Amino acid sequence: MDESLPVVVIGAGPQGLAAAAHLLERGIEPSVLESGDRPAAAVRQWGHVRLFSGWGELVDAAAARLLAGTGWTAPTDGYPLGTEWVESYLAPLAAALGDRVRTGVRVTGVTRLGRDRIVDAGRVEQPFVVHVTTSDGVEERILARAVLDASGTWTKPSPAGADGLPALGERTSAAVSYRVPDLANDDRFTGRHVVVIGSGHSAMTAVNELARLRDSHPDTRVTWVLRRGDIGDALGGGAADQLPARGALGIRAREAVDAGAVHLVTGFRIRAIEQTGDVVTVIAEDGRKVLGVDRVVVLTGFRPDLSFLSEVRLDLDPTLQAPRRLAAEVDPNIHSCGTVKATGAADLAQPEPGFYLLGAKSYGRAPTFLAMTGYEQVRSVVAMLAGDTAAAARVELALPDTGVCGGSGLFDVEDGAASCCTPTKQVLQLGLLPAGV
Repeated sequence: MDESLPVVVIGAGPQGLAAAAHLLERGIEPSVLESGDRPAAAVRQWGHVRLFSGWGELVDAAAARLLAGTGWTAPTDGYPLGTEWVESYLAPLAAALGDRVRTGVRVTGVTRLGRDRIVDAGRVEQPFVVHVTTSDGVEERILARAVLDASGTWTKPSPAGADGLPALGERTSAAVSYRVPDLANDDRFTGRHVVVIGSGHSAMTAVNELARLRDSHPDTRVTWVLRRGDIGDALGGGAADQLPARGALGIRAREAVDAGAVHLVTGFRIRAIEQTGDVVTVIAEDGRKVLGVDRVVVLTGFRPDLSFLSEVRLDLDPTLQAPRRLAAEVDPNIHSCGTVKATGAADLAQPEPGFYLLGAKSYGRAPTFLAMTGYEQVRSVVAMLAGDTAAAARVELALPDTGVCGGSGLFDVEDGAASCCTPTKQVLQLGLLPAGV
């Protein structure tokens, strides 16, 4: 393998940019390919959403060291909005990386030079070939010594249909959206009947924001639809949650439901979304209906885009579409977001040597991703590429368990911000991408 070739990093989001910083620190040239028109394009799209942790948990260590040489000062206080994360950290980091970050470049395929996926002979000795199309429609091939796919899952929201496919009428209904609404800049929800579908942190964020909108516009109606038969632990651990910001979401959502600001519907597995004119009806598999709907916000998670990896040899869990060794740790049927262990190169390695899935994409369809886990993944994988197997095997991040812990208040209220569980680890919903990311 020609070690003068760059390592191609797919995606200029938090993990992709951090990977580039680690590669540079190890003396390896990165080439970051971003399909958006600017770095951190996905984060910019949910820039109105506040992250779940403070600044100390949002900056990668190698990235901070690179930025320090530019005179950059790390923010220290508060819980930033997505736009603040971009402006104060991600954009400066991309600028420090310079022309190593290319925007408007969409990866359409990854393979080995002169080898499709069925050919064994001489395969490992051949460099990777990354096929791309620029925003101008120009096709290119880029040779690489390794490929790190940190493209995330933001572009592949899961549908409302209970069977994993779009419900009848979902694709054609103009009332359906898949993002947490930006209510400050979008009046399509004011005074309307809004249905929120989903049980994760993105859904709770949307429900809470719509409940606030209802306070000032009482004619706004909010219906929250859950697939599960009862509310169970859908609202999280509240004050017992070791991650205070996550607990705060559940506290607020519970208060909104109890106060009647939000109508909760459970056991509602969606079969169809019918639209007649501007009026929508949401129909369950059992025939129940939510009538007179104006807007439908689908926040049922995300899934990885594997379409451009057809010629790469992957070993993915058949359920989650995550690396097989990682899947058991992130299975949402077993774990909450605070109980998984940090993962590194050994967990992420694929049958295709030199190819790794990183960040939110490494979790496949698992709903919650710890951003700090992503930074640890990047550190370990880059160490492995640099031949530092000891550093790659070492675990440098301890994640808190989810358990009983008092003192978790409303994280953006001054007198409710204290918690006995410090330091907490950041949860990034990638539907917010986040709570997500």
